[in-house]
Amino acid sequence: MPSPTDPHAGGVPDGPAPLPLDGREVVVAVCGGIAAYKSAYLVSRLVQVGAGVTVCMTENATRFIGALTFRALTGRAVHTDPWADEEAGDIRHLSLAERCDLVVLAPATANMLAKAANGIADDLVSALLLGAGCPVLAAPAMNPRMWKHAATQRNLAFLRETGVRFVGPSEGWLACRDEGPGRMSEPDEIFTDVVELLRPER
Repeated sequence: MPSPTDPHAGGVPDGPAPLPLDGREVVVAVCGGIAAYKSAYLVSRLVQVGAGVTVCMTENATRFIGALTFRALTGRAVHTDPWADEEAGDIRHLSLAERCDLVVLAPATANMLAKAANGIADDLVSALLLGAGCPVLAAPAMNPRMWKHAATQRNLAFLRETGVRFVGPSEGWLACRDEGPGRMSEPDEIFTDVVELLRPER
């Protein structure tokens, strides 16, 4: 008679159940805005459900949150310099884009959205967006007047046409002491969209 732990006994699995995002690779690109602190919580949640997460940061992003925070959360190097592995022949913005299933831009500043909409690639994050062959999910964060500006709305419309997906922004109190649209969506909301985009059936 098989023992209770016998794999053929019809009940006990051989190991732990797979996590929702096991085997999925996500690049979280962090831009320079006070909402960058929310990205740390997002990264932690993604790691906890099995995703392999690599973080890229603009130079301005490092003014708001340290790269060491993301390195501790992901267990991986954090990338800020497109030329870091120049001698090894690694074109960083292309190699990162080729390995991932999704790029999450959070926070997505007005400046970075403008770069993406106009094909500007003058730092690691903007070059990554231009070279990404996978889906991109952006979580805008900016002052309400910047959000409502015609140039920003034009850039958003163009990026949507090219397939970029957006989550938020929400309305509320912002660090600039204005109130209105432009507040980055909460990490749990962004997380839900990431899981939806990376479901196995997709």
